[in-house]
Amino acid sequence: MLPGNLVHSLSPYARVATAVFPFLLAMVFRILWGKSRATGWLFTFSLVWFVVSMMTAPYSAGLRQELVNLFGRW
Repeated sequence: MLPGNLVHSLSPYARVATAVFPFLLAMVFRILWGKSRATGWLFTFSLVWFVVSMMTAPYSAGLRQELVNLFGRW
């Protein structure tokens, strides 16, 4: 099974959970360990992951196709 097929086989709720969970985990780490360079980077990467995941969520199939078309030209 290809990784792309695995993502498409997830339910909409599972996709949202895979977007939200790393972000919430980074917030918990930042609360527990305070502000540091490591927790700052973890928070930044999880925020980017959250935004990209939300942009490609199942309810935005048209936007996902536009992004595929856009990056397919490069």
